[in-house]
Amino acid sequence: MDRRDFLIATAALATLGSAHAQLQGNAFFVSGFPAGGMGDYVARPLTEKLRGKYASAVLVEARPGAGGRIAVEYVKRAAPDGLTILQIPSSPMVLYPSIYKKLNYDPAVDFIPVTTMVSYAFVFTAGPGLPAEIRTVADYVKWAKANPKLANYGVPAAGSALHFAGMQLQKAAGIDLNSVAYRGGAPLLQDVLGGQVPVSFNVLGEVLPHIRSGKLRALAVTTPERSRFLPDVPTMVEQGYKDIAMMEHLGLYLPAKTSPETVRRLNTLVREALHSPEMVESLAKNGLEPVSQSPEEFAAMLKRDQQRWAGIAKATGFTAEE
Repeated sequence: MDRRDFLIATAALATLGSAHAQLQGNAFFVSGFPAGGMGDYVARPLTEKLRGKYASAVLVEARPGAGGRIAVEYVKRAAPDGLTILQIPSSPMVLYPSIYKKLNYDPAVDFIPVTTMVSYAFVFTAGPGLPAEIRTVADYVKWAKANPKLANYGVPAAGSALHFAGMQLQKAAGIDLNSVAYRGGAPLLQDVLGGQVPVSFNVLGEVLPHIRSGKLRALAVTTPERSRFLPDVPTMVEQGYKDIAMMEHLGLYLPAKTSPETVRRLNTLVREALHSPEMVESLAKNGLEPVSQSPEEFAAMLKRDQQRWAGIAKATGFTAEE
């Protein structure tokens, strides 16, 4: 019996006979990316608010790798008892079906969407590996053309929305860029700060403190309009790249066949917690906007996003390695 099974078993015994509505056992938010990234900014305070309400305890469990697919496949195989919850950005659910020839899961069949939690912007970020005088996307494009062997950009995962932002920039600017994929935002950030990779597309919250401190430079944000967290940073659209306007969301999913009552209860508790004053303040510090939906609204949005990304993927011709 491993630590996780032990925790579930002992918590279940402790709560036998309880008159509370909470689930009997510890619940786990399973994340597809390493600890220390944007997902933790949401999950850590949120799970504390769910403790004793949804389940005896709600813990965060990282299962990184394969651009989030390891966590997705793990939760797919979990018992539909409400105790194993997938926390994942939208890309594995709406983009991956268009770029992988074979996935070991079907987002529409193997999961029940519970709710979105936050939306967030992407930032085209420069570190000490890029000359300090480069301050705009136009500056970067000029530099990349003159230094093709150095024109690398980092992304948290291959085939992610951030990766597609880079591919769209490459196509629109007519330059050759080499993408460097990492296993999450935290290890990518370390290399950008260390100068090993000159620029990257990052989740805003993960780079915001370093932009404010001056360790990193924000060349552009990918939001349709300027971000309230970086009001002085122009958008990609403002700088002439009209097709690079995107945001992403972090969502919760339960395995197929989970009871409607459990889905609805988790949805209600999460939405209540997200919009509490403490959570709103905590999220804002990390460049995150709370956005919650009903399961039906979330499912409809996922369907629309999958159709939109299918068109973008087809236009780029990108297919991911298995």
